[in-house]
Amino acid sequence: MAVDEARRGEEARLQPGLKQRHMTMISLGGVIGAGLFVGSGAILNAAGPAAVLTYALTGLLVVLIMRMLGEMAVARPSVGSFSDYARISLGNWAGFTIGWLYWYFWVIVVGVEAVAGAGIIAQYLPGVPLWAIALGVIVLLTLTNLYSVGSFGEFEFWFASIKVVAIIVFIFLGGLYVFGLWPSETPGLSNLYANGGFAPAGGLAVFSGITTVIFAFVGAEIVTIAAAESAEPERGVARAVNAVVYRVLLFYVLSVFLVAAIVPWNSSFTSGNVESPFAVALETMGIPGAATVMNFVILTALLSVLNSSLYTSSRMLFALTRHGDAPRFFTNTTARGVPMWAILAGTIIGYVSVLAAYFFPAQVFTFLLNSSGAVALFVYLLIAVSELRMRRRLEREDPERLQLKMWLYPWLTYLSIAAILAVLVSMAFTEDGRPQLLATIVSVVLFLGAYGLRSRYGRVRSRSAEPAR
Repeated sequence: MAVDEARRGEEARLQPGLKQRHMTMISLGGVIGAGLFVGSGAILNAAGPAAVLTYALTGLLVVLIMRMLGEMAVARPSVGSFSDYARISLGNWAGFTIGWLYWYFWVIVVGVEAVAGAGIIAQYLPGVPLWAIALGVIVLLTLTNLYSVGSFGEFEFWFASIKVVAIIVFIFLGGLYVFGLWPSETPGLSNLYANGGFAPAGGLAVFSGITTVIFAFVGAEIVTIAAAESAEPERGVARAVNAVVYRVLLFYVLSVFLVAAIVPWNSSFTSGNVESPFAVALETMGIPGAATVMNFVILTALLSVLNSSLYTSSRMLFALTRHGDAPRFFTNTTARGVPMWAILAGTIIGYVSVLAAYFFPAQVFTFLLNSSGAVALFVYLLIAVSELRMRRRLEREDPERLQLKMWLYPWLTYLSIAAILAVLVSMAFTEDGRPQLLATIVSVVLFLGAYGLRSRYGRVRSRSAEPAR
């Protein structure tokens, strides 16, 4: 109980500065990233129109994981979210490993998104070095996160609003075009079965694409971390989890379906200097300035992910510190309740990533990218296993906390675990997936080794301690 009280005191310094509208848009924005606007082109080229099924299957898996995570987050809101749930359910090793893996993933994303965003901005700032733009972007969003959690929420609210509006407008216009309500003649749905049929590369390509698409969905779980700094954490998480189904169907499955119907799957999805199937689809429809518009939307998506990565990495580090798994000064907060040193720690790694991208692109930066590539799958796997055990504990000890329940427990949980393991195994047999899987396994082993040293020479807090409510 003493540990629980101490933790409540530490969490109290994180002020509930996120409003319900912030939570809503964080949950929406967390799903929509550059992986949709840019990465969907590669999936269409590989699987043909059947890429729609790839996104649907991947989306189903993410929906199940979010439902499991929502069940635990509503029962026990915590700034550490799934790191704390893994610690409660599986032991300190799981909380330590999943927490540091997730932190590592997002601090690498800081550098990756800054470099990608700088590449777009540089088109409009000739003569300015890319590294200077990338560092400038990181500094700007770092200051935003340092000011207050409310400023993070406000920036994310507007970033997410732009992405959501862009997708909705595209779906509206694309629907008019595909279903013959466009001023000019359209191909209708013929692109879905022409040029080799619906699945020109066969059914295997549909499933192999899941290993790539899964990473486009990473970020949906951020809302369960942000919930700890909202005024109504249970309500915010419950609404976000219940809405994830239509978000996946609307933003991913429907939009990719429309792109596949508008543009032949074997087309080049590059418009000018913009690599986006959405830009190509808009140009096919005859909409002027499509490439410029998509450049702006993609930049917004990159800045949104960068903003969220700084926030998420700092809160996960804060949570690790509460358990003695990181230096205690990372729990220090400003007068506005912001964990300043935890934010700056992620920023520093971002700077290192930016420098690595320019000086060692084929060595250090490539390894960083690969080593964080399959982290999401390991995190999702531990979330599923944690829910399996935590649900049993809650039903036995505190059933009234189960206000949001996983569907068809435990069978859908078992199915999710099997699906994640199947995806991990399939990565070992694909040329692109193998280096990511191997490098990520190296990262996992290193963090497990670090836990071994930490448990031998440090003081590990009791795993019975639960997140503060």
